[in-house]
Amino acid sequence: MTAAIKTFIDTSTPFGKVAERRLRAEPIGWLTTVSADGTPQPNAVWFLWDGATLLMYSIPKQAKLANIARNPHVALNLDSKKHGDNVVILTGTAAIDTSAPPLNKNRTYMAKYRAEIARLRLGTPAKMASEYSVAVRITPKKLRGF
Repeated sequence: MTAAIKTFIDTSTPFGKVAERRLRAEPIGWLTTVSADGTPQPNAVWFLWDGATLLMYSIPKQAKLANIARNPHVALNLDSKKHGDNVVILTGTAAIDTSAPPLNKNRTYMAKYRAEIARLRLGTPAKMASEYSVAVRITPKKLRGF
């Protein structure tokens, strides 16, 4: 039996409903880490939202991984809509997740991104998994937006 995942977002509110829907549907989020000199470092990332945490995959030795190792505090925001509304920002902590399956074995991830992998000609899912081999789990502490 699979344990139920505790939901982080209060979906009984209008903003909570929008945030939950967008976190599940949006293909790209902006992950901001902090460099050694304190400079914010935003990077576009693909991610999965499970209701409680975000999962993303990275190429090893990327600056964002060094930043997370040094300072696990991160933010992930979604692009606003055309007129600057529907802003969703999560802040929390990130850590390497050695228990996550490779991206090509993650059925939910592949359902979300298989078409994009093909469209962008990133190779086979197995090839992409060999390149993006580091799973990072983000545990949100705060949600804000409008």
